Amino acid sequence: MTTGFRLDGLKVVDFTRLLPGPYATLVLADLGAKVIKIEAPKGGDYIRWMPPLTSSKVGSAFAALNSGKRSVALDLKAPKGRQIAADLCASADVVIESFRPGVMARLGLDYETLRATNPSLVYCAISGYGQDGPLRERPGHDLNYLALSGALGLAGPADGPPALPPIQVADISGSLWSLVGILGALYQRSATGEGAFLDVSMTEGAMGFLQAAFATMLGGGAAPPQRGNETLTGGQACYGVYETKDGGHYALAALEPKFWLAFCNAVERPDLIARQFSNDTAGAVASLFRERTRDEWQAILDGANACAEPVLTPDETVHHPLHQARGNIVTDQDGVARLRTLFQARNASPEAAPPLGGHTREVLLELGVSESAIAELIAAGVVVTPG
Repeated sequence: MTTGFRLDGLKVVDFTRLLPGPYATLVLADLGAKVIKIEAPKGGDYIRWMPPLTSSKVGSAFAALNSGKRSVALDLKAPKGRQIAADLCASADVVIESFRPGVMARLGLDYETLRATNPSLVYCAISGYGQDGPLRERPGHDLNYLALSGALGLAGPADGPPALPPIQVADISGSLWSLVGILGALYQRSATGEGAFLDVSMTEGAMGFLQAAFATMLGGGAAPPQRGNETLTGGQACYGVYETKDGGHYALAALEPKFWLAFCNAVERPDLIARQFSNDTAGAVASLFRERTRDEWQAILDGANACAEPVLTPDETVHHPLHQARGNIVTDQDGVARLRTLFQARNASPEAAPPLGGHTREVLLELGVSESAIAELIAAGVVVTPG
């Protein structure tokens, strides 16, 4: 059981949208950081209105990714809006943004500008292809980053095209590598007092997951890995996904001989024990799994210590005893359920996702802006507050 730790008092200014940055700042918020989410006055984060909507009339994905944050609706195209953003960053511990390289510099909110008044600032820039290099200004999405990382080329069967992944691997890699970098930079700052600039490329983040897959090619001169033919990508019968009689599926990962032995004994096929890595074994295992339903196989394999588990659908996953016992589904204070981030308290009830500009007035007052000045900013459309 992980001992909880907190980031109480950490101030984060978040200029990101959609998934990569918001997931990183969600984790920081769940750990106690005070996250101020900067949104455009007209529409806000693109994902805010994507259906299906919650009872609070925001997109369910937005609610899941932005609970516990404060929203400031601020026009960064207006000089006064940029000044407010700069003032917020002057007292921030962390700034995180996900614009294309060069955008923040044009706004006067880049690292070099902000560090002049806040030298201890940790500044994290998430982009598709990195802050420099030939593709720095090219648009892209998760699938494009996976294509250039090498990961997509290894996904899927040998006799078919690369398979679309079920999750945004590059986006989430950007989130996770950002968190690693931010926490590392904060640790360094505690010793030196100096901040840092973090260049997080989602393409390189996904590529980092291929360290083991590329190791023999790069370090040992072996042939490049091939889609569907490697041990962990469908090349061995002992590590694969098999269809069951009822159209369900079972995941078998009996790589080590002891687990393969346990599997063969559990399914009463001693003839397969010596054939773990034979070319004809996959067909035999596939035929075997088609003899019974997924639930029947679970009754046989549950507790067999064979590294075999049923492949769950999303609705089965959230109700599985493992995730129920571990408290992996949390409900925010608006009654919206979402997945728990890894180090969040299990019985937490996080604050709901904020309405657009829901904390604009509160944050501006904290900056020392007067009520009359706030009224002028609202009238000019520089900031937005609910109602």
